[in-house]
Amino acid sequence: MTHKIIVVGIGPGDPAYLLPKAQKMIEKARILVGGRRALADYSHSGARECAIGADIPGVLAFIREALAEDDVVVMVSGDPGYYSLLDALRRTFPIGQIEVVPGISSLQIAFARLALPWHNARLLSFHGREPLETELVRTEGAVLGMLTDGRNNSQTIAVRLLACGWRENDRMYVCTRLSYEDEKIIETTLGAAKDDMGIGHGVIIVCTHEEDT
Repeated sequence: MTHKIIVVGIGPGDPAYLLPKAQKMIEKARILVGGRRALADYSHSGARECAIGADIPGVLAFIREALAEDDVVVMVSGDPGYYSLLDALRRTFPIGQIEVVPGISSLQIAFARLALPWHNARLLSFHGREPLETELVRTEGAVLGMLTDGRNNSQTIAVRLLACGWRENDRMYVCTRLSYEDEKIIETTLGAAKDDMGIGHGVIIVCTHEEDT
């Protein structure tokens, strides 16, 4: 019997946003892989664990070895299809051996909080990555949704967008700790954000002034 890798999106953080299908897969898992926070929140007695850290090749080797024993449930934050370990799993294992259970991403939560449709938004990641200049250019009615880290934050992103033709009065929404009790959303402008202390590790949404919400 060929065992499967089940990649489960665990949502933005609050367990209330964990989909029932994902919860069921996690609860019955005998082998769990995930970040330390995910393992602390969702692991259970009897489950063999592997924490995802900087050593991705080591995690992939653990999964390969564990598949000889049972299915492996891999927990990733947000949705597996958006900048997660799924890319590395697809490069390493046969596609037919991978099952994906979607999750709610922090980007989805951010757009929902603003009651802002996102079907035409440009979704980018500054989380350990650098988007191309062509992805950042201002166009009429543009909406950007971005994941951020500590280095790429509201201040540095505002400076970069202004250099790409965005305007100082264009809107920026800085969203942190989404779904948690201490969730915070700050509404500002690019002009103000470039001079303020940078806020990172969250989601930033930027809208042209014509899209003022």
